[in-house]
Amino acid sequence: MEGQDEQTQVRLQTLQEMRAHGLDPFAPERFERTHMAGVLHDEFASLEGQRVVVAGRIVALRVMGKASFLHLDDDSGRIQVYLKLDTLGPEGYARLNWLDLGDHLGVAGDLFRTRTGEITVAAASYTPLSKSLRPLPFGKQKEGQEWYTLSDVEMRYRQRYADLAVHPETRRHFRNRSRVVTALRRFLDERQFLEVETPVLQAVAGGAAARPFMTHHNALDHDFKLRISLELPLKRLIVGGFERVYEIGRVFRNEGIDSSHNPEFTLLELYQAYTDLEGMMELVESLIPYLAKELYGRPEIPYQKGTIDLSPPWRRLPMLEGIQQYAGVDPAELTSFERARGVGERLGLDVAKETHLGGLIEKLHERFVQPHLVAPTFITDYPLETSPLARKRADNPALTRRFEAFVATQEIGNAFSEINDPLDQRERFQMQAQLLEAGEAEAHPMDEDFLRALEYGMPPTGGLGIGIDRLVMILTDTESVRDVILFPQMKPERS
Repeated sequence: MEGQDEQTQVRLQTLQEMRAHGLDPFAPERFERTHMAGVLHDEFASLEGQRVVVAGRIVALRVMGKASFLHLDDDSGRIQVYLKLDTLGPEGYARLNWLDLGDHLGVAGDLFRTRTGEITVAAASYTPLSKSLRPLPFGKQKEGQEWYTLSDVEMRYRQRYADLAVHPETRRHFRNRSRVVTALRRFLDERQFLEVETPVLQAVAGGAAARPFMTHHNALDHDFKLRISLELPLKRLIVGGFERVYEIGRVFRNEGIDSSHNPEFTLLELYQAYTDLEGMMELVESLIPYLAKELYGRPEIPYQKGTIDLSPPWRRLPMLEGIQQYAGVDPAELTSFERARGVGERLGLDVAKETHLGGLIEKLHERFVQPHLVAPTFITDYPLETSPLARKRADNPALTRRFEAFVATQEIGNAFSEINDPLDQRERFQMQAQLLEAGEAEAHPMDEDFLRALEYGMPPTGGLGIGIDRLVMILTDTESVRDVILFPQMKPERS
């Protein structure tokens, strides 16, 4: 075994001793339980005195002279086990010394409540089911509770299996994530949306401003990209006649890692024919409170030391108005690239890499407006340059029919009234090609097949994208997106 320490060596010796006495803890292929720990607690009144069979990981262990206690942890909770010399016999009781924290154990016995009130299984027999050769970081015990020592954050992310094993609250956290995704699907299914799947490998990776990961298909001898968005394939389905579609899938963006970004993440995108930006606003105002009720029973979420009410209607704030309110910049100063660049420099922004007016405007928004967006807010009227797939505003073609939804200062959703004019879309792609030539690495690529699809005719459509990881992070008042991703991307360990 790699990286053996003294405790691991002792456990290996114990394993050898067990096998020498004809007991292999890895031999059982199956163990039939009658009850989970949570059920024993919930239904104790009807189960008291009955023979039950339980199994789980040993998370507390106190072997004493003639009577011992241990706690088993399963997927539903924790149950205490009482083991007596008189019941197990000298040999069976002596073999308790082979048990260690982290081992899996099956126990059969009668259910009772101790004098201190703890629901307990009085073991009539026990069966080792696996041996923990590498000690889990449970730490020292005090009054039946463990002082967990897996406090190194990087270690918790890198060895999530150990984090889950010793921290029940981590398991609860990810159960809540699953509850959110299940409720999200239920919400959309009830609105007659059809769930679909689209390709991960794409010849043209579009639908977002992001750098893709590259890969090569040997049989076709062709380079492909991992998708950065779900948007363009789903719109093709709208062209094909599906009027309400959604996908929940992994997307990949070759970008930095921080508290709100991971290079692969889970994205929801949905498209609905014959609706618009306001239709998407209504959907978001209904969906997010619905998810909060799933977790907390009310349309509120915890935030720092208080709560945020998600009840509609949400605030609507045009981007330029927000910049004027929070940065003191008159919209007239943001009508040309040079003037906006001067504003950014005056306010201390790093504008050296900005290549167009829209990028400068969004940078002002991110710096001065976004930190104030704690209450649910729709930021509307995004610049044309940063919204190549959104309709122009009919009364101001420099702005688009787009919003981003913010809660707890984080962006949780991006929506458009979608372009269905193939000539307008081609013009936008050509603008993006010019930005690409000017050095904008994340400019949208030309996608001739998507343009061909639009030329067959797409109805008026509203579209929405929501990052599931960040959504769960906000709903659960979590500081880092890594805490809601089971296996976040990490730098490889040094050998």
